[in-house]
Amino acid sequence: MRHLNRLDDLINAIDQSLRTVYATPPTTGRPDPGANLEESELTEKERQLVGRLIRVDHAGEVAAQGLYNGQAITARDENIREQMRKSADEENDHLAWCESRLAAVNAHKSYLNPFWYWGSFGIGALAGYAGDRWSLGFVDETEKQVVHHLDEHLARLPSNDQRSRAVLTQMRTDEGHHAYKARAAGAAKLPAPIRGIMRITSKVMTSTAEYL
Repeated sequence: MRHLNRLDDLINAIDQSLRTVYATPPTTGRPDPGANLEESELTEKERQLVGRLIRVDHAGEVAAQGLYNGQAITARDENIREQMRKSADEENDHLAWCESRLAAVNAHKSYLNPFWYWGSFGIGALAGYAGDRWSLGFVDETEKQVVHHLDEHLARLPSNDQRSRAVLTQMRTDEGHHAYKARAAGAAKLPAPIRGIMRITSKVMTSTAEYL
C-alpha cells in the first residue's frame, strides 16, 4: 500500500509539472494584489526591465512548485507533508500573478521552465530523504534567499509600476511566512557550505532566467 501511495504521489507530481509549466495551475483563490491598481505607462526600456524581473520571479515560482512537491513525496511526517502541499498551493498564487504581469508587459516565460521544475523536484526529494528537520531547514534557507532576491527586484522596479510592486510585496510576505512555518516546525540550520552552494545555484538560475 505504501508503494502504491508513492506511485500515486509521483503521478500527481508529473501532472502538477505539466500544469505548472504549460498551464496555469489551480490557485487558492486569493485576488491578484495589483488588480485594483492603475496600469502604469512604461517606456520600452522600463517594460523590458519589468519583463526580465518578473520572468525570473515566475521561474522561481516554477522551481518552488518542483521543490515543495519533491519534498512532499519524501516527507516522513504527514503534517510536514501537508505543510509542504499548502505552501505549494500558495506558490501557485504567485505563479498566476506573475503570469498576469508577464502578459501585461508582453514578455515571455522562461524557456527553461521544465528544467527549473524537475531540477528543483529532485533537490526537494533528496532533501526529504535526508529527514524532515533537514528538509524544513532547506525550506527555511531557500525562502530567506527568495526574500532577499525579491528585495533586490523591488528596488530595481520602475517606481511607477505599482501593479508589479504590489505582487512582489505580497510574494515577499508569503515567502517570509513559509520560512517562519518551517522554523516553527523544527527546521535544522543547514551547514554553511550547503547554504553557499544554494546561493550560487540561485544566482545561476536567476541570471539565466532573466533572458531565457
